[in-house]
Amino acid sequence: MSNVVLTLSIDQMNKMKGHYQTSLSGKTPPGSIFTAKPAQCTVTAYKSGKVLFQGASAEVEAKKWSSEAKAATPAAKKKTSVTQHRYSPPAHIGSMSIIGSDEVGTGDYFGPMTVVAVYAKKEQLALLKELGVQDSKNLKDPQIIDIAKQIKNVVPFSLLICDNPKYNALQARGMSQGKMKALLHNQAIKHVIDKISPEQAEAVFIDQFAQPDVFFNYLKGQEMFQAEHTYLSTKAEGIHLSVAAASILARYAFVKHFDKLSEKAGFKIPKGAGHAVDEAAARLIHEKGIDALNEFTKVHFANTEKAKTLYRKKYQ
Repeated sequence: MSNVVLTLSIDQMNKMKGHYQTSLSGKTPPGSIFTAKPAQCTVTAYKSGKVLFQGASAEVEAKKWSSEAKAATPAAKKKTSVTQHRYSPPAHIGSMSIIGSDEVGTGDYFGPMTVVAVYAKKEQLALLKELGVQDSKNLKDPQIIDIAKQIKNVVPFSLLICDNPKYNALQARGMSQGKMKALLHNQAIKHVIDKISPEQAEAVFIDQFAQPDVFFNYLKGQEMFQAEHTYLSTKAEGIHLSVAAASILARYAFVKHFDKLSEKAGFKIPKGAGHAVDEAAARLIHEKGIDALNEFTKVHFANTEKAKTLYRKKYQ
């Protein structure tokens, strides 16, 4: 599916709205002025001045307005403070075609660990920015859900979920969380490389959770992804939109899985690893039994012992 983004004035967008009067849609995404659906194309005009054309005839439709517009430019790289090493990304990475990967859920007691890799071509960066892609830490879950639903049909991606029983089994056999993450990142990146073949990304960019030598040591003995360039950096979500998109899709999957766990538990489970989590785990023990923790939680967290103590105090 083709995507084109143009920048127009409010007057020009009003003119465009009049042109598409007979094909206007009743549903419009947040921050938009109108959505129209001419033949084989969806046109969405945003209050920011950007107009998004999606569909088989997107380029043809956009050309009707290109004389009145200037093409949107890729997002500028946000400056971040990161530790430099030989796998640090180049200054211009923000405008490159990149496979980026990130993970969510590693610090939560309840819920799975999710890893996503995304391929974002440089031609798509303006579109991703327009759709609201940014560091998921700056977004609330409803925003993440809305953005994820839009971008999952725009960029090739791979989602891997390590649910709690699998996580606990690997951890019980001595595998560290760091190694689990490395294996999942590696697999997700390989999947995306296969999806886009024979096209090749300019580089792979991983949100750094361990020093590079530690990360690559985790992958010894594995069939590792093949890339011309590989970069690792902390705060990678703020450096390239592929990683930001991966973070949003990973969070979206985490939230959906988390909601299913709440349904199964019979009460709303809190995120994170604070006292409210201990209280919820104690209630889970009371209502489902101690063995339920294996399905719902990362049992090696300190929260397990805290929950057991609370259970004895409150329910026995």
